Amino acid sequence: MSLRDVLIYPDDRLREIAEPVDSFEPALSELVADMFETMYEERGIGLAATQIDQHRRLFVTDVSEDRSGALAFVNPEILERAGVVECEEGCLSIPGINETIRRAERILVRAQDEKGKTFEQEIDGLLAICIQHELDHLEGRLFIDYLSPLKQQRIRKKMTKAARRERV
Repeated sequence: MSLRDVLIYPDDRLREIAEPVDSFEPALSELVADMFETMYEERGIGLAATQIDQHRRLFVTDVSEDRSGALAFVNPEILERAGVVECEEGCLSIPGINETIRRAERILVRAQDEKGKTFEQEIDGLLAICIQHELDHLEGRLFIDYLSPLKQQRIRKKMTKAARRERV
């Protein structure tokens, strides 16, 4: 296992649309393990492959307090959405920015695990929000895309300025 670098907004690679995973070889399990290690190190609850410059339809989550809820979703899709909930979201690719976003309260998701076995699950609560957030990454969307153009512009300016400071 090894830590991966997380892309930081406004990096254009975060806008790439992920390709389906069609090979469930050991390399995929290694990637999943690296993603969990990176997510835990960064103190996140979700990480999409896109965020580490791997443009494959894969993300990992763990919304538990004790790291006991580790889940990998390969080729995920949301089949049904119900209800609406507002929740404050942040993102490892947009550090220091949190905004309230509207999401579906409950979802029915279909995906494969890292071995290729298909599963369907009804999910609600924080995990449902996290899944929607990570699935957006696979589509090249960020949570800030749900904000007004003015807020998006301010965040972009702030993140660009922060990136310049780090390069100095």
